[in-house]
Amino acid sequence: MRALAKRFGDLTFGNAIVMLGLTTLFWGGNTVAGRLAVGEVSPMAVVFLRWVIVASIMLPLLWPRIRADWPVIKPFFFPRMVLMAALGFVAFNSLFYIAAGQTTAVNLGIIQGSMPILVLIGSVIAFGAKVRVLQVCGILLTLAGVTLIAAQGKLETLLALAVNPGDGVMFIACVLYSGYTLALRNRPQVSGLVFFAILSGIAVATSIPGLLYEISAGTVQWPTAKGWLVVLYIAVFPSCLSQIFFMRGVELIGPARAGVFINLVPIFAAVLAVSILNEPFKWHHGLALVFVLGGIWLSERKAASAASP
Repeated sequence: MRALAKRFGDLTFGNAIVMLGLTTLFWGGNTVAGRLAVGEVSPMAVVFLRWVIVASIMLPLLWPRIRADWPVIKPFFFPRMVLMAALGFVAFNSLFYIAAGQTTAVNLGIIQGSMPILVLIGSVIAFGAKVRVLQVCGILLTLAGVTLIAAQGKLETLLALAVNPGDGVMFIACVLYSGYTLALRNRPQVSGLVFFAILSGIAVATSIPGLLYEISAGTVQWPTAKGWLVVLYIAVFPSCLSQIFFMRGVELIGPARAGVFINLVPIFAAVLAVSILNEPFKWHHGLALVFVLGGIWLSERKAASAASP
């Protein structure tokens, strides 16, 4: 039995494709969870409870390592790590769940797929990264896909500049998370799990103002029975396990190859939305998906070519 368990562990935790495939599946499932949360639990309550659960798991497990690494972490704690948690973990998720009440899970997933391109644009602005012609084409193609989604495939909607508010909110959320991703470049050199555990604790504190606002406005909704299932899924799968699995995938095959798997998120999101929520998948969804994934492919293809000997 022990040998069988070891064999199973090697086939799962030792397999980058399994680790990264599950990571993107769970992230894609988060778009469905966001839609299922509507009417069952309010957005700020979801965000607060999500990080309370994650921090309750991660901080006790990693506390000895956090104490040992604190001299390295302390110079980065304020304001860098506080801002990273507030924007990447709290603001992004708050806007994500607000958007989920105003648009479809298919749209959420496709717009979320634009984040690699937003990170590329941010790299140019923040770090002066050089962009090649194909990367520019990739950026334009991806943004065309996002615009197509926001306009719901209708030229008259685009000309009138009347877009679905939920799609706009989701795009702003992606911009914030891209900023968080760029900030990871200069994070403290400690274990990824230790870093994530500390950010989850900060996220609990920085999510309280949003929760207090909902309470004062009388819009807070604590989870129903179904709402608790959604919150637990979000906390355990897209939050905890996805972070651990993604770090393991990066460890096995490196960040460049692991990053390509993120392109599966909008595909999983679309498949799950259609199969679980019975959302319609229209022609503009398919075309936008091609634009978004094609734009990312163009950018990565050029980068891969430049890295080849």
